[in-house]
Amino acid sequence: MIEGGRHVEKGAEIIDHVLFADTGSEKPTTYLYLELFGRWLEDRGVPLTVVRYQPQRYKNYPPYRTLDENCFTNGTLPSIAFGFSSCSQKWKIAPQNKWTESWKPALDIWEAGGKVTKLIGYDCSPADMRRYAEREGYTDDRYHYRYPLREWGWKRADCEERIRQAGLPVPPKSACWMCTATKPHELHNSGDYPPSLLRRIVLMEARAAPRLRTTEGLWRKAVKGTNGATPKPGSMTQYIREQKLLPTSEIDHIINSAPEALMAWQDWASGVPLEERSDMKEWLAFFDLTSGDQLETAGRRFYQDLDVGHRRADDCVDINNIDGEEQLSLIPSADMFEHGACHAL
Repeated sequence: MIEGGRHVEKGAEIIDHVLFADTGSEKPTTYLYLELFGRWLEDRGVPLTVVRYQPQRYKNYPPYRTLDENCFTNGTLPSIAFGFSSCSQKWKIAPQNKWTESWKPALDIWEAGGKVTKLIGYDCSPADMRRYAEREGYTDDRYHYRYPLREWGWKRADCEERIRQAGLPVPPKSACWMCTATKPHELHNSGDYPPSLLRRIVLMEARAAPRLRTTEGLWRKAVKGTNGATPKPGSMTQYIREQKLLPTSEIDHIINSAPEALMAWQDWASGVPLEERSDMKEWLAFFDLTSGDQLETAGRRFYQDLDVGHRRADDCVDINNIDGEEQLSLIPSADMFEHGACHAL
């Protein structure tokens, strides 16, 4: 549509704007592709805007900015793990609608009694056929929904071929790294799932475990593999353990220590005025640094620059002299938060 839109005199349509709703928890390769495709759009005069959900109320919690930080804060899993779709509504649909509500072309159309046309990329492949079936016939006072790929009868292979014709690489599947729709083989892709994200999966399931009743983990329920289905446990952590994607000692340490430490840090944050609280991302960055392959220069500086206690030398951590086993012990225990977060770190 974009490449045909240059020929307006022939009745072609023009795309006015492209939106990408960023949950903050997309796979690393998706962010790389977003940058590439943004340049492709820019070269063709089509603006791209990245929109994000902006949380407003944190109660006594540390501020969070992403879908995974939201889950860590509340000690739960994404709603899709419980069979719902509120995460898509909250983090994808709502921020796009909010942006459009301040977009002048849309305001002009609504004032004139018209509707804004939204183009949605469901194709004719089986998975998207099911997604479309849930939306078919949906009406809205402000929007008209169109599905161009379905109008053209395109399946996934047709989409991939057209992308190649445009001189672009075929993008990876766009999804949050902790999505229930993740296939087992995807966890073996180190580009999308480096050790740092596998560790966060373990932490997320461990943090949510006390509240789970019928859901086993991010994959909900175990699949036996009958009728052509791929066998998998209900817990991604169990799969990571079985496939040795992380060392068993590291998995056990995260499960046994990290949730308690995280909750202790949250309790400490509840007594700090909101404007002075650290974001959830800061604790997670600290958590990432406890893995042996994450101790880079920035990580060393992070520890050494901390305002620990009264800046006594013996309070500081010399990461240069820490071996692999000791790195795991850098996750602070709950009782270390008695004198504040910086002291614990």
